[in-house]
Amino acid sequence: MSQTLIKRRTLLSTAIAAAVTGSAGLLLPASAQSLAPTRSMRGGSNNYLPGAPIVDRIGNGGFLMTGTVRRAGDGAPLAGQRIQVWAHTTEGHERDPHSHGATLTDANGAFRLEMPQIVPAFGQPHGHLAYDDDAFETVFLRPVMSSSKETSLSAHFVLQPA
Repeated sequence: MSQTLIKRRTLLSTAIAAAVTGSAGLLLPASAQSLAPTRSMRGGSNNYLPGAPIVDRIGNGGFLMTGTVRRAGDGAPLAGQRIQVWAHTTEGHERDPHSHGATLTDANGAFRLEMPQIVPAFGQPHGHLAYDDDAFETVFLRPVMSSSKETSLSAHFVLQPA
């Protein structure tokens, strides 16, 4: 068989696969089929206050906490999931009730909540986030910032059904 014929067959089979799947030849998104759940982070539940209210913003804002929530296994975005956020900020300590608030994920599983600037507590600028509803297993996250000058922080949840 000539090299030209082999190249044409390869090109044709790739084009057919792309047309059928809408991609460049991937029949199934391999990584989405085995997306592992997020494990709770050590220290993530520190100063957690159950039932923090859903708010538009914590305090006077100025810092943006963002992230996503997806289902373990297939990676589907999860809409309407409650995520609680708290931190040591320019307006209060992470144990203060006014330093806590919650938000809901949108149709794409994304969330965002404005809050006061995070400042170092015990030498590290960090935030706390929690998913603690009944449908999925509880997850606490404690992402650390590389600098207290950063004005945003992102955290991502992959939840395992309860």
